[in-house]
Amino acid sequence: MKNKLRQLSDLSLIFLAAFAATAFAQIGIAPNDIERVGQSGWQFLKINPDPRQAAMGGAFTALVLGNANAVLGNPAALAEVTQHDLQLNTMSWIADISHQSAAFAKNFNGLGVLAVSFVTLDYGDIAETVNSAIPGETRTEAVVTGNYFSARDLAVGLTYSRKISDKLALGGSVRWLRQSIAELSMSNWALDFGTMYYTGFKSLRLAMSARNFGPDSRLTGWSEEYQAEPDNIRMPIDFRVGVAMDFLQEKEGAHLLTVALEGDHPNDGTEKLHLGAEYVYAQKLALRGGYRFNYDEQGLTLGAGVSFAFSGLNGNAHYAYLDFGALAQAHMFSFGFSF
Repeated sequence: MKNKLRQLSDLSLIFLAAFAATAFAQIGIAPNDIERVGQSGWQFLKINPDPRQAAMGGAFTALVLGNANAVLGNPAALAEVTQHDLQLNTMSWIADISHQSAAFAKNFNGLGVLAVSFVTLDYGDIAETVNSAIPGETRTEAVVTGNYFSARDLAVGLTYSRKISDKLALGGSVRWLRQSIAELSMSNWALDFGTMYYTGFKSLRLAMSARNFGPDSRLTGWSEEYQAEPDNIRMPIDFRVGVAMDFLQEKEGAHLLTVALEGDHPNDGTEKLHLGAEYVYAQKLALRGGYRFNYDEQGLTLGAGVSFAFSGLNGNAHYAYLDFGALAQAHMFSFGFSF
């Protein structure tokens, strides 16, 4: 009887989280909006810089990562960290954009797992152009001045996750955000939360995440007339539901296959579908692949990873390749240590 009550309690929490996430995800979306493209800012928050999660088609919501990079996807997955864990990530994004991130997590036995993280995006030097009148004509043309300016994004976060029972884990993050371009800048904050539910049927798990809840914002440093306008830059709210399951789990076997499927409902675009798979041999070598459906350019994803041990440390290294069609491709790397 107690077990049934606990299962009902777990399911109730899941459904409450789903209801809350769905309600929040609808904030600011008009009923007749179909595409919703371009209706939010802070676009760098959509990038998940963890190669393992990215290589599996971005289907990260129900993945059991076991390391600090869980804060970059579903914060509930952070509950699987068993000791100290440090993850360092670097990425060569499209258009020569540089993306760096790091996360550190610690398990406080019986109290949950706490993690800190930061993400930074550097757009490099950008050539300045101005509109110049064409002699004898009423139109203007863009002229390169020879000067350059830069643009950067930053997110610093604190994440907490805990297993409520042997089947349910909850997690949440709060992040401070800042964007700057030339003399303009803006700051904001965001909340993420997620759930991970183990169904009891083999390794099948269901998960939900809702990310990037925060107030509207505006750029500062421009003219007084612009600053008098109301806040008009919205957060890219994102609600996901995922399912994952492990296969080939023979007792003391060397093979493990994980398949993950995820639906994504953003507030500034059409619904997306992510599918990914990971094969691990002897807990040492991993091969990954996935596909992102209903994107304009993104599609195939591939990756690999290795785990190793030395001097009392458990280390890992991962790589991911993301196809962006006409925008070429992106390459991602990560290095991590548990101790």
